[in-house]
Amino acid sequence: MRPRIIPTLTVSLEGLYRTIAFRKPSYVGDPLNALRIFNEKEVDELCVLDIGPPAKDFSDRLLFFSDLAKEAFMPLSLGGHLTSLSQMEAVFRAGYEKVVLNTAAVDTPDLVREASSVFGRQSVVVSIDVDSSWLGGERVRTNRGQKATGLDPVEWAKRCEALGAGELLIRSIPRDGHMKGVDLGLVKRVSAAVTVPVVAVGGAGCFEHLREALQAGAHAVAAGSLFVYQGPRRAVLINYPESQEIESLAA
Repeated sequence: MRPRIIPTLTVSLEGLYRTIAFRKPSYVGDPLNALRIFNEKEVDELCVLDIGPPAKDFSDRLLFFSDLAKEAFMPLSLGGHLTSLSQMEAVFRAGYEKVVLNTAAVDTPDLVREASSVFGRQSVVVSIDVDSSWLGGERVRTNRGQKATGLDPVEWAKRCEALGAGELLIRSIPRDGHMKGVDLGLVKRVSAAVTVPVVAVGGAGCFEHLREALQAGAHAVAAGSLFVYQGPRRAVLINYPESQEIESLAA
């Protein structure tokens, strides 16, 4: 079966940005232009993540994301600052197939259950951002990595599945943007603990990193920098593997 390879667009105030360990945001262009190029390259699906400040009026921010959806030829998911069923409904009406919950899932776990019940669990993704704690081990963080939760990522993943999440997006914060490889140990532990699809994200810098993440148990791999940068100097060039390259990952 052809594996799912998913570009992520991290957007702030209508600009496309890339970060390193959730810090040092670098502007890399217009997300709409990037989406149009991904259309041409026939990507499997696209994940749009709003990393900007919360909007005073969600409907204002939704206008921009609606414009993105109108241009997209692929399935879309949207995450960032979603805190209510009414907001999620508006996202689905705008043309997105999935919503991605992170901070809201930790702050209000019942929201995951309610969203799954109303929209179907296949439409609800929980994103889990993981950092190393100063006491050792791994812990979940929210609010773009700024807030410690004390949650063990494997136990939290299991609870998210029980709440109704249809998919889990697993990200290692220290690996974000470094392009030196995915946290394979984290992917293995979470994938072994749940039955829903696990999407590995954070750290992929080459085609082999995608293969390693899939071999570690991920059902799909998402990446941002890998599909935006080219070469050691990180020249901005939207790219995506050819279909036969993706199919070879399943071998």
